[in-house]
Amino acid sequence: MSTGAIIAIVVIAVVAFIILGFSIKIVRQSTALVIERLGKYKRTLDTGIHFIIPFFDRPAGKEISLKEQVKDFKPQPVITKDNVTMQIDTVVYYQITDPKLYTYGVENPISAIENLTATTLRNLVGELELDGTLTSRDTINTKMRLVLDEATDAWGIKINRVELKNILPPKDIQQAMEKQMRAERERREAILIAEGEKRSNILVAEGEKEAEVLRAEAKRLATIKEAEGTAEAIRMIIEAHPDQAYLTLKGYEALAAVADGQSTKLIVPTELANITSLLATLKESVTLPDPKNKPKTAEKSAPAKTAENFGKK
Repeated sequence: MSTGAIIAIVVIAVVAFIILGFSIKIVRQSTALVIERLGKYKRTLDTGIHFIIPFFDRPAGKEISLKEQVKDFKPQPVITKDNVTMQIDTVVYYQITDPKLYTYGVENPISAIENLTATTLRNLVGELELDGTLTSRDTINTKMRLVLDEATDAWGIKINRVELKNILPPKDIQQAMEKQMRAERERREAILIAEGEKRSNILVAEGEKEAEVLRAEAKRLATIKEAEGTAEAIRMIIEAHPDQAYLTLKGYEALAAVADGQSTKLIVPTELANITSLLATLKESVTLPDPKNKPKTAEKSAPAKTAENFGKK
């Protein structure tokens, strides 16, 4: 074989290898590739190995990622309903669902989404006041997602989530809000302290009330027990039928108890023996009368004299 033939074979092999290289397309996982034939859309290649016609078929661009993507847009100036200008930056979570529409639907899709997000945000915030904007993030997020998702359907893009990342009011508004928050916290603190003192006073009063009730109940029970004890003692004495000597002894004890006081004048019966008659009279008065017999009349006590006359006698 001549040298020219060998060179021709080598050239043909190299060209065939190059053509084979252009004919094979390998698409990675979670990506897609749009193929055009002579400038016209032909097909979309999904994950795997594919063969195309060299020089006739070519990719319309880079591989398109089908994974969910996140785009953080720069802050946008927004005016609220009460004419407060603040800066709001948004974060959009999106996913390409149709590579063909994404390729041919709109030029520079990310820029289109950013501009659409800014205009939608201005429309929504313009209907709210400052306080409503700060407390209605979930509502704004939901409405923005619905609007963006509907608008990007023609571009082969699905908007999964929209989040307001930061809401930055002017500095003077921030200072006023901080003062308002501080005043509200101080008011809550004062209310909590007052409620605590009120509850403490109520508990103290209830405790004193319960203590007074318990003391009164204890005093009542003690009085009842003491009265019952006295009544039982008197009953036992009466049932024992005390004799004259016992009554005389009790008379001496009573006289000693009276004399033990601080009084300067002491009045006693004329005859000391009459003390016995007094105690006997007391016995008859506390003894229950017999219904068959008439009650006995207590004897009259002897006239009393002063201690001075008693001494003279």
